[in-house]
Amino acid sequence: MTYRSIMLVAVSAMAASSAPVFAQDQAPQPPLGFFVTSTTHSGNLGGLAGADAECQRLAAAVGAGGRTWRAYLSTQGSQTMAAVNARDRIGNGPWHNSNGVMIAASLADLHGDVQRDTNLINVNTAVTETGERVNGFGRPEGTPQQHDMLTGSDSHGRAFPPGMSNQADDRTCNNWTSDSADAHAMIGHHDRMSGWNTSWNSSHSTAGCSVEALNSTGGAGRFYCFAAD
Repeated sequence: MTYRSIMLVAVSAMAASSAPVFAQDQAPQPPLGFFVTSTTHSGNLGGLAGADAECQRLAAAVGAGGRTWRAYLSTQGSQTMAAVNARDRIGNGPWHNSNGVMIAASLADLHGDVQRDTNLINVNTAVTETGERVNGFGRPEGTPQQHDMLTGSDSHGRAFPPGMSNQADDRTCNNWTSDSADAHAMIGHHDRMSGWNTSWNSSHSTAGCSVEALNSTGGAGRFYCFAAD
């Protein structure tokens, strides 16, 4: 075999062996479809429209603004207005976080409709749009707890029945328009850790809807954002 032939064989072998690695390196990451807001808020989000706009703005800032973003929030109905269920607003999945991790393949998996705890939402995966981890149990010493996520929802992602006569029955900060200390909201724990209820979307009610009240129960007015398309 001539020197030229030997070199051609060697080059071909190198190309063949390196091709799979190149293809693997170039495999596209799934598009961003889920995050926790990097911003903090009171319970007055400007209603569902304001919360959706915040999700859209945050997604656009990291190059994911081409998708339709919705806040995972329910609103309670009344005699003249129908309730809105968070689960009905966010599409059908699958949803991936900023690191390409799939947190749920479908609505049923997200909510445990068939089998409980089939989603992958936890303190390591429920990160912000930039991939920042949000303080939960195990947070650095001296930093505030922020694992309360506003949802206004039951564990299946649906609105609670409308209140009969007073604000104590409302679990949505007056449908996300109030920052009153007398209003309340249902929250979930993104880290799935708690002394009483570890649900990611329906753990307990807040002490109020002001920034101070949300902080007092372990939150900062953050909420989940999902791509609906």
